[in-house]
Amino acid sequence: MKQQEYDITKEDLNPTFLFSWKGTKLQDEKNYHCHDYIELAIILSGKGKYYIDGQMYQVEEGDVLFFNPHVYHQSLVLDKTNPTVEFFVGCTDFAFRGMEANHIQLKDGSPILHTDGELKRKLFKLCASMEAENESMRMGTYFMMKAYLIQMMTILVREQSEPCVKQACYSFESISKKYLVEQIISYFDEHYSEKISLDRIAENMYLSPFYISKIFKSETGDSPINYLIKVRLEKAKELLQTGRIGSVHNVAEAVGYEDAYHFSKLFKKHYGISPSQMKQ
Repeated sequence: MKQQEYDITKEDLNPTFLFSWKGTKLQDEKNYHCHDYIELAIILSGKGKYYIDGQMYQVEEGDVLFFNPHVYHQSLVLDKTNPTVEFFVGCTDFAFRGMEANHIQLKDGSPILHTDGELKRKLFKLCASMEAENESMRMGTYFMMKAYLIQMMTILVREQSEPCVKQACYSFESISKKYLVEQIISYFDEHYSEKISLDRIAENMYLSPFYISKIFKSETGDSPINYLIKVRLEKAKELLQTGRIGSVHNVAEAVGYEDAYHFSKLFKKHYGISPSQMKQ
């Protein structure tokens, strides 16, 4: 692919990770303030208001707010019955081509990027991963957080630098039946939050869906679709037990289900209890 105008200016993208924090805004932020580093705020659920650089903005689930260095901002409560749940990340020491150092600038000049669909799911997944890693406090936590941060920054800047075109297909190598099945399982593990079609996988492998289903079942004892469902439900169980994502609807979206009711039926059939009960 041709390098874009927003490509990295340094040899490597090597930001300094400062912090991450998740919270529910139940009252107005007291101070209209700014930082000497960039702060990203991702709205995980609810609706609210932000006073940014002299202008008032309403925000809702899926919005990403960019508080670049020295940009004044203040969080305000819009509706106490539906407050915003927000995930914050702070960092410094980076630069993208065409942008001021330590800044991420949107094409329209706005401080807010509205996301939905796949982009929103990817960001929410990264937020959940960062929160879980931050709570684990295991060896190497800083570097894991930094790795997630780099993914988040790259995804956001790509959104500004690349047209919204159909993404390239996942590439497989068919060396043996076992290897082929391993590739499919790896694909499921990495892309369970996205729409997955057996027909598309078969097309990319230059094989028929029937043949893929047959060899997958011979190696795993299960069909590709049932295996994917189990992967998604296991990921959903982890999210519900840790409480990393608010509502059952949000959990359903995070594991690839647009229909929360359908997700709940599958979950209860598999685990014997509803997602709400698992969450409790």
